[in-house]
Amino acid sequence: MGQRHLHYLKERKRFVYLNLLTSGRLNEYLASVDEQAENMFSRLVKEYADRQGVTEQLKAENQLLWVQKINNIRACVREVIEHEIIIFS
Repeated sequence: MGQRHLHYLKERKRFVYLNLLTSGRLNEYLASVDEQAENMFSRLVKEYADRQGVTEQLKAENQLLWVQKINNIRACVREVIEHEIIIFS
């Protein structure tokens, strides 16, 4: 996610990108964005799965359905993170 945010900065927030680059804080900033995104991803996948009843019991009973639901949840969470962290950080 840090690399996606870097691309966003280069394309849309050139001034912010140049300030971070010249001040030597770009890598630290991107690492922070990446860590925030990973933490948010894990938390939201768990929350969405709990809300939708995607449990270990479902995984044991119907693996294909479980995979479909988890993949859908992960795709939704990626969109949320892209909107919240990549664009608005």
